Order: sequence, then structure tokens, then C-alpha cells
Amino acid sequence: MWLVIGGRGAGKTRLGAEWVNALARGLAPFARRRHGQIALVGETLADVREVMIDGPSGIRTIARGARPRYEPTRRRLLWPSGAVAQVYSSEDPESLRGPQFEAAWLDELAKWKNIDACWDMLQFGMRLGPAPRQLITTTPRPRPLLKRLMADPAVAVTRLSTSDNAQNLSPGFIAALKRRYGGTPLGRQELDGEMIEERQGALWTRAMIEKAAEAFAGVDRDAIGRIVVAVDPPAGSGRASDACGIVAAGLLPDGRVAVLEDATVEAAAPRDWALRAVALYRRLQADRIVAEVNQGGDMVAAVIRTVDPAAPVRPVRATRGKWLRAEPVAALYEQGRVVHAGRFPALEDEMCDFGADGLSGGRSPDRVDALVWAVTALTDAGRAAPRIRDFG
Repeated sequence: MWLVIGGRGAGKTRLGAEWVNALARGLAPFARRRHGQIALVGETLADVREVMIDGPSGIRTIARGARPRYEPTRRRLLWPSGAVAQVYSSEDPESLRGPQFEAAWLDELAKWKNIDACWDMLQFGMRLGPAPRQLITTTPRPRPLLKRLMADPAVAVTRLSTSDNAQNLSPGFIAALKRRYGGTPLGRQELDGEMIEERQGALWTRAMIEKAAEAFAGVDRDAIGRIVVAVDPPAGSGRASDACGIVAAGLLPDGRVAVLEDATVEAAAPRDWALRAVALYRRLQADRIVAEVNQGGDMVAAVIRTVDPAAPVRPVRATRGKWLRAEPVAALYEQGRVVHAGRFPALEDEMCDFGADGLSGGRSPDRVDALVWAVTALTDAGRAAPRIRDFG
């Protein structure tokens, strides 16, 4: 099995069409012999014909030499070589009960209506030839079957983004969509070909974050009052350690909190994350650095002061679990009292994966921890008057 996951316009359909033509004619590099019985499976019969067969990048459109002939009444493609490609739809899994194949092209698997039943029926039919082959081309969606295939070591996975195929797309297309959707979950899924998941039971949802990002429109950055940089240091250092969560947030005149930046650094030595935190503190002309001291105690503030002895560091100590600390912050999002000054993909992914037992992969929620400390510092005690900043 070959799983190709890509964004819109990344070339998935052209790849599938070239692959099928090569198998039907026995052409390298996709095939060393002719394949006679092939299945073409799409979301609907219309999708198979209008996209996979006769679309701008379809099988018949890009065929070189003798083109295959389509028989609509029998729903099949015929090549002069004798190869036959039969058409099937995810709307009718039972139609796959009985036929057998040497190869199959499955397009937009993540959109299939009866995805599991259709997949299962096809697998029972992949029984001809010495090594039946399947090509799956799809834009990613968090469907359980797709996630299983991505995790299967027997499946070859290729990832494509829309930008990879820029030379074959209309000028300005990518730039226009990047301006509109860049960094958003929809853009990451449809343009970058990323799997955007939303965990059931997570404290945050994608909808909450979208609302927070949209709510920042029209905010005057110069009107931001108190600014803090929150640091959640890792327990250790080096490649095996957790990331050091570093998130900056500011207080708006109407009392809302604006998340300004995620500067989290991966597996860094103490001085490295201290340099990153102090650089952010200086660049934003922040009022204070808030640092969790559960792991490092006095060492945390000491490390920061080796970089900037004058940096005001407020140590904070966690006395409750991560979930209990994060719940009030998530509630502020639901109330519209937290906004995002930009798109922070890695932070957003952690937020939407943070459940009662932490992150689903067992990793430490370092970005979420830093976010919680930053928002808490601005909504709890200590709302002292902000320092005077010079943005000139």
C-alpha cells in the first residue's frame, strides 16, 4: 500500500492517473509488468468519472499513446493492452463484494461515506497477481481508518503540500490562500496536508481557538497594557528532556487577555531557554517574567538572571494538577475573554489535545502550561500598573 497525503492542488490526482496508466501498460517506474484487473474507487461514481478518469489530471486526459476507452454502461475503462479498470463508489460497498483485482486506486479516502465497509470489501478482493497493490490519495481528515494506515509500518506514506506543485498552479493562487488561510487549521489541512485532530474531551476546541483568533481583529497593539512572559522550564536538559514552554500575553484595556507569542524551545539547555525568554521579554518590553519553579526551584530565577540580572522574575509554584489549573483558563476562552494575536499551530495542537490525562501521546503539555501561567498572571492578583514603553 502506498498512502499519499496532500493538500489541494498538490498533484495527487495526476499521480494516481500516471500510476494507473503505468500499471495498465507495464511502464517503469511504477510497474514491471502489465496489470489486468484494476479498481477505481472514489466517494461517488460521478467523482470517479469527472475527476479520476476525465478530469484535467485524469487517467484519459494524461494518457500518452493509445488512450483507454470508457464504457459508461458497464462503468469500466479498457486499454488496448487488455487491462480493465472497474469503477466503484464508497456509497455502495456491496458492489465490491465478488470482484477481484491486482491493483486499486482509492481517491479521497478521508471523504468516503461508508469508509470502513467499503475498505473492508475492497481488501477481500485484492487477491490477484503475485503482489496486489493499492494507491491511496487523499487530503487528510482525522478518520480512524486513515490514522491506522498512517501508523502501519507496512504502508508507505508520502506527504505533499500545495506549495510542492506551485509551478503547475495559477499564479497568485497559493499566495492568496496563504494570506487567507495560512496557519489556520483549515489551511494546514487543505494546503499543507497536515492531519488536524481534535480530541474528544479536550479542554479547548478548534472552534474556540478560531473565535479567539478572529476576535483580535481591530485591536490596537499599542493599547496593550501589562505584558508577561511565562516560562514552564523542563525537568532536565538535552535532547531527551521536555520542551521549555515560553508564552507571552498582554492585558487589553477592556480586560481581555491577548496571547501575543509562543516562543517555546525544544529540548534546550537551561541557558538556551533563558536566552529565549529574556529576548522575548525585551522585544515585547514586557513587565515581568513568570516562571514555574516546581522543577528547578530557585535555580530557575537564577538561570534567567545570569542572562539579565535586572529582569523581574515572579516565581510561581503549582499546587494543583495541570487540568485543574487549566480549567479556569479554558473557561475564559469560552467567555470570549482571551484572544490570539496570531496563529500558533503547535500551541493550538496542544490545546486541542489536552485532556484530563494530559496529552494523548503522553508528552508534557509545556506550551499549554506556559499559556495557563501567562493568562493566570494577568487575570489573578498582581495587576500592577504597566511600565512605560517606547514603541517609537
